[in-house]
Amino acid sequence: MTLLERCVGRPASELAEFTPEQLLELTKQASDALATAKANADLVDRAVDLRYGRQAASARLAAGKDTGTVRLTDGVVRISVELPKKVEWDQARLGRIVERIRAAGEDPAEFVETTYRISETRYGAWSAAMRSSFDPARTLKAGKQIYRLSVMEDES
Repeated sequence: MTLLERCVGRPASELAEFTPEQLLELTKQASDALATAKANADLVDRAVDLRYGRQAASARLAAGKDTGTVRLTDGVVRISVELPKKVEWDQARLGRIVERIRAAGEDPAEFVETTYRISETRYGAWSAAMRSSFDPARTLKAGKQIYRLSVMEDES
């Protein structure tokens, strides 16, 4: 039984008392288990797609749909197959359309949602004076901390 398997169900506060070497081993084992589980899930997903993908495409075609959900049955198993819609807009073309709407005296906000973004790389390269103009519109939220454990190399 692995160290990770022996730790299942134990509180994190208890694991925090482990030695650094044990925490390193737990990190490695958890990472390996996650990679294995992902590979297994991908394998099963591919098998399900091979078995039902064509049927789902035919059912979608028969229903006159390019995307959306179709339902299949195979014996006692009911299979719901969703093909989500993923729309991407050409930003440059939308910008030109918005300008034409504005030039015609209409309010583009009635037709188009506008989102502004600034890359952190560009923001960081600006002068302090330039950044200060944008700072009131900027909110920085911290993500989840990431810990990477590894064995220290012998420095001798």
